Amino acid sequence: MRNKIRGTFVMVRECIVMSLDNIRDNKVRSFLTLLGIMIGVTAVIALISTVSGVSGSLQDSFSGMGAGRLSVSVTGSDEKTGMLPEDFSEISALDSVDGIVPSISLNGRVSYGKTVETNVSVSGRNAYYFQSNPDLILQGRALNFIDDDNSTYACVISQEMIDTFFFGVNPLGETIYISGIPFTVVGRYEEDSGGGVASLFSGNPDILIPYTTAMKINNSRDITSFTIYLKEGTDSEAAAAEIEELMDALFDYEDDCFTVTTMSSIEDTMETMMEMMSTLLAGIASIALIVGGIGIMNMMLTTVTERTVEIGLKKALGAIPWQIQTQFLIESFLLSMIGGLLGVVAGVGLSFILCNVLKTTFVFHTGAIILGVGFSAAVGIIFGWAPARKASKLNPIDALRAA
Repeated sequence: MRNKIRGTFVMVRECIVMSLDNIRDNKVRSFLTLLGIMIGVTAVIALISTVSGVSGSLQDSFSGMGAGRLSVSVTGSDEKTGMLPEDFSEISALDSVDGIVPSISLNGRVSYGKTVETNVSVSGRNAYYFQSNPDLILQGRALNFIDDDNSTYACVISQEMIDTFFFGVNPLGETIYISGIPFTVVGRYEEDSGGGVASLFSGNPDILIPYTTAMKINNSRDITSFTIYLKEGTDSEAAAAEIEELMDALFDYEDDCFTVTTMSSIEDTMETMMEMMSTLLAGIASIALIVGGIGIMNMMLTTVTERTVEIGLKKALGAIPWQIQTQFLIESFLLSMIGGLLGVVAGVGLSFILCNVLKTTFVFHTGAIILGVGFSAAVGIIFGWAPARKASKLNPIDALRAA
């Protein structure tokens, strides 16, 4: 038994040596054959790793922008179409709530002198919004509680508006007209600041005005969108449940009157989407592995034809079919694995480059590497099986005659 195992080990070792010699003797053909496997593995690893890095960066960004905040969207009911300013006092009284920022959106015609812009995004916010974002104002002052209480016609504008209306001019103290109403510019703010979960979808407005003034322009007291800022250390899910219970009472427990969105729900949705994208991209990239496998099969069939004399001599000397089959399977497997390992190196390198170009976190995705190597091994065995079986079934006398 021991001699049989030793003999098998020696045979496998010799098969590996002969396979490597054959691959080395046909360098160009071998390289072109394993190139398909290499490209497939590179694509799988690079795509999965890059998508994982992008997903991680997006989740970190979402967490940073939406940490400790809840976004509320109100659709209303027949009797109560939205939230009233006095309704916020009940929500503000909750122990978990630090402050509330209403968001009143307008699309207005803005003019200054002879310059006119249409469909400019204008948003009404309150003083707490600027308090919770202390780095928001880059020049001038923020809107304050006096502006809210008195519905003043003061505004804070973005850099884009300054480039449009005040190029080379200090905008502070200047008057612009929003929907024909004069507003005094009191400050300039940074558009890329975090504005809560809602800002992820609504984008950054061009002009900020007091929310009470925006309600007057809209001729409405209903507030249908607002962001709730939670106190530090508050469980957002528990706070959301508490707020939903309070708002249910405000809307007489009617269904589908409002939606409270937490950051965790957005992160879960994003994670699911990224996983689906990774699977889809990996499936598409795997097609290259199949193409590479077909190339390996083609090369091995050619090799069997070229080595007909060798196969005939081995069989004439007593080699049995499974030994011949094993030799060609090992050669196909090694060819595929060499391509797979080169693909791993290229895939990791390409992923690192892409992550740096996209300015996302590089992820060394072990699962993608295992998947690529496993695919390579499977392709080498599956697509090498038919040529190896053909070689094992050659009749030694016929093989020598054909040669």
